[in-house]
Amino acid sequence: MPILPADRDPRLITERRGGTLTDEHHHLLADWAILCAEHVLPYFEHAAPDDTRPHDALGTARAWRRGEVPMRTAHRAAFPANAAGRDLPDPARFAALAAGQAVAVAHVAAHDLGAAAYAIRAAAAAGATRGEAEAARVAERDWQRERIPAPVRRLVLDDQRRRSAICWNAFDD
Repeated sequence: MPILPADRDPRLITERRGGTLTDEHHHLLADWAILCAEHVLPYFEHAAPDDTRPHDALGTARAWRRGEVPMRTAHRAAFPANAAGRDLPDPARFAALAAGQAVAVAHVAAHDLGAAAYAIRAAAAAGATRGEAEAARVAERDWQRERIPAPVRRLVLDDQRRRSAICWNAFDD
C-alpha cells in the first residue's frame, strides 16, 4: 500500500519543484521525521545489534539537514535502511522502515509522515507482544504530536488527517 497519495499536497512540495514548502519548513519536517525514527530505533538495534544501516541512514539524514551531503546521497541511504528490516520481527522491521522514510524526506518532504507512521507501527507491534498494541499506537502517536515543530504543526496534522487511511490508520484519534 503506498503511503504517498496520487494527488500531492503542494504544501509538501518544495518551492523549487513548484510547491509552497520553504527550505526552512522542509528542514523542520526532516528534523521531526528523524526524531520519530530515532524514538523506535531501539526495537531494531535490539533485534540486529550488529547492523548499523538504519542508524547510518539517520546520520545521513542529519548530515543532509546540515547541508553536508546532497539530496541524492540522502535519498540513496533510504534503500539499505529499508532492506535492513527484511526478515526481522515487526517492531524491528518497522523501525528500519521508519529510518528509511526519515532519510527519504530529503528527496520528498511527504516522507515525514511515512517515518512517523512506521514508528507508530513499530511501537504498536512491540505492544502487541504484551497485548497492548492499541495503547502503544496511541502513546507513540501522541508522543510524536507533542514534538511536531510549531511552524509546521498545522501542516503535519492536516496531512495526518488526509493520509491516515493510507498510513494504516496510524494517526486516527
